[in-house]
Amino acid sequence: MGGQRQRIPGSVIHPPAVDAARWPAVAHRPGPSRSRDALARSLVRRALDRLPLRVRYGTGPVRGTTGPLLEIADPETFVRRVRRDGLVGFGESYLAHEWDAVDLVGVLTVFAAHADRIVPRWAQRLRGAWAPRRPAGQHHTPEAAPKHVHHHYDLSNELFGLFLDPTLSYSAALFSHLPATWDDLAAAQARKIDRLLDLAGVGPGTRLLDIGTGWGALALRAALRGARVVTVTLSEEQRRLAARRALRDGLTDRITLLLRDYRELEGRYDAIVSVEMIEAIGAAYWPRYFGTLQELLAPGGRIALQAITMPHDRMLATRHTYTWMQKYIFPGGFLPSVTALEQCAARHTRLRVARRDAYGDHYAQTLRLWRERFTARDAEVAALGFDTTFRRMWTFYLAYSEAGFRARYLDVQQILLQEADR
Repeated sequence: MGGQRQRIPGSVIHPPAVDAARWPAVAHRPGPSRSRDALARSLVRRALDRLPLRVRYGTGPVRGTTGPLLEIADPETFVRRVRRDGLVGFGESYLAHEWDAVDLVGVLTVFAAHADRIVPRWAQRLRGAWAPRRPAGQHHTPEAAPKHVHHHYDLSNELFGLFLDPTLSYSAALFSHLPATWDDLAAAQARKIDRLLDLAGVGPGTRLLDIGTGWGALALRAALRGARVVTVTLSEEQRRLAARRALRDGLTDRITLLLRDYRELEGRYDAIVSVEMIEAIGAAYWPRYFGTLQELLAPGGRIALQAITMPHDRMLATRHTYTWMQKYIFPGGFLPSVTALEQCAARHTRLRVARRDAYGDHYAQTLRLWRERFTARDAEVAALGFDTTFRRMWTFYLAYSEAGFRARYLDVQQILLQEADR
């Protein structure tokens, strides 16, 4: 590569205009601050120099000799965004076309793998003074939860249908082999669901509670086993489509679909399954979540959870930080650690982890397939009314998530919970 200019496919000299009414933080370029910009510029360059990346600032030469290439087209605005908003600004700078990369996942994987090296140790100790704080509206209260769900899951069933497999499963698949192809995905999603249902002991006559319906794939598969399923969601769009699928498959007599918060549920169930839902509720509500699971579980019952997790030390370091993902993709969300889940269950309930299986590499593959499908169908996404900034945002979201699993910064767990002996 040397100092030769590498063109980014699809890049443009003049990036498309950003709708300032819809994307104010992206459209608004931070103003200069001579003293702060100089310090930020020095810190950013030194941080990037420590990473296995090649970096080009503007039209200058490439710095570094190994790693994927990060092209910073507008270095001054990039630095100001990072100076003002940290990693939120880093993501917004990408949405504004101020930086790009041919291998976007590769660049983000480097950041994820070296998260503890990006910010100097002295600055990490002062994180509370400079990191953006989560707004009050980001907490997953009963009043805010429907808004948070609507923000993401009610975008458009047609949108999700463009990049998900025919099962419409929006969580980690479990492949029979890696690397995987698109043709493997539907079977891998069914395998993931079957493993969870087996973990929960779901069979004919099982009274099953499914917390977080999605588009109904798990409820449908459980009903085909002969279970009697109650499934709950706060997404009207998801509930509507899941109901149509249950009617299509002749399973309406075995599936009850509720538009309801999990905290409002009553009854007792032989098995409870919840797939990648605990990440949405926030650490403050984990005790209530586990308490509700215990209250709803019949004696001798089993709970199977699927959860995205992060290392415990990173969770503690970032628990009060406002992230790009929270601002743009999952309001109110927060990823737990395995340690935090085990401690919370033990402190607030009689539930104990009886088994745990991790398979993060499979999530990286799942996200890669979704991302490739999403970008390949860009014109169809645009035809649904989603503008250029939205499409770039979702590409970044999928790549950012994939990078986390590729770097093993993130993992995904299938967890069996049972009541401890009284």
